[in-house]
Amino acid sequence: MNNIYLVGFMGCGKSAIGRVLARMTYRRFMDTDALIVEQEGMPIPQIFEEKGEAYFRRVETEVLKKLTKEKKRIISCGGGVAMRIENVEEMRRGGHIVLLSAKPETILKRVARDENRPLLKGRKTIEGITELMEARLPHYQAAADITVATDDRSMEDIAAEICRAFIPSVR
Repeated sequence: MNNIYLVGFMGCGKSAIGRVLARMTYRRFMDTDALIVEQEGMPIPQIFEEKGEAYFRRVETEVLKKLTKEKKRIISCGGGVAMRIENVEEMRRGGHIVLLSAKPETILKRVARDENRPLLKGRKTIEGITELMEARLPHYQAAADITVATDDRSMEDIAAEICRAFIPSVR
């Protein structure tokens, strides 16, 4: 009955894999970033620009707390969710935490044309992505129950691996 929270760096596949996992497990899919955009009525880069990152992080925590009250959800978390200990504690109370990982080269390919990544502004290089990933990796690893690599794998294969870990009755 527990939720499954997908965490990891931007572009690692949390939303896409989350949708597949939700279909596979007959659970509802929720995306913290999409809910924030809907609630705030503006895209994330605009929230960062007009209200600042600290504001965004507060809203992100509020949204996560609301989602944790629900059960049997697949929840794609924004890339910064696991940076705050209160968010990690909230996710642990609500279910299982899966770290989705990808190499910097894979991330760059996936986000190259995406302009909705304010923390990558001026950093869309292997070096820039690597630097930010390395700063976040200890937080991701400390939060995660399991880590699943997404490089060169189908979304169905990744979702099936997560199912085997937490929902053995679903194949």
